[in-house]
Amino acid sequence: MLNINTVLRRCFCSTAVSRPWLFVGLGNPGDKYKGTRHNVGFEMVDAFAESQGISMNMAHCKAIFGQGFIGDTPLLLAKPQTYMNLSGESAGPLAAYYKLPLNRVIVFHDDMGLPSGVLRLQINGGHGGHNGLKSVIHNLRGNREFARLRIGIGRPPGQMDPKAFLLQKFNKLARERIDVALQEGVEVLKLLVSKGLTESARRFNTEQKHKHIRLQTMPT
Repeated sequence: MLNINTVLRRCFCSTAVSRPWLFVGLGNPGDKYKGTRHNVGFEMVDAFAESQGISMNMAHCKAIFGQGFIGDTPLLLAKPQTYMNLSGESAGPLAAYYKLPLNRVIVFHDDMGLPSGVLRLQINGGHGGHNGLKSVIHNLRGNREFARLRIGIGRPPGQMDPKAFLLQKFNKLARERIDVALQEGVEVLKLLVSKGLTESARRFNTEQKHKHIRLQTMPT
């Protein structure tokens, strides 16, 4: 198994190797939160790690951490263990440790603004009221120029408290949609490693826009 020092040597000591990508999934640690809507960022990291045979078996910068390659491109995967609202205390130091420009950082997070199972690959932006993103931005000294993979979870029904909604597990239909979305996310992440963020976002978001139209009026 590759260790961190091996990755660093291959990343920064050889001109044949690309600069790494850092993929950070947001969520809350512990079995209590496993499978909840707020933890789909963690699920996206796990799905991608499994697809690439990357073991998430290290601790680094307050995160569960894994590393691997697609071709010659190094991949760094992290699930901050700080709890959602302090996610930046892990993501910020990780980006600094590897001296990464923010256009090589992608944050995966839940998004109530999209129907359950719809994704968006966004090149930059604000926090949209998401406390995990607020923390990441804060710990990147206010810089918002990192990408996000937004994972739609739908809106709370009726007058339901959004906080309670976030901490609930998915119903059967929504779970099926999320499982499909995770595999779509894996595919676009592999694409961006080879084609770059801008081109991948253009292609992917066009596909997801059509999916959004189909799903936006359906129950979650």
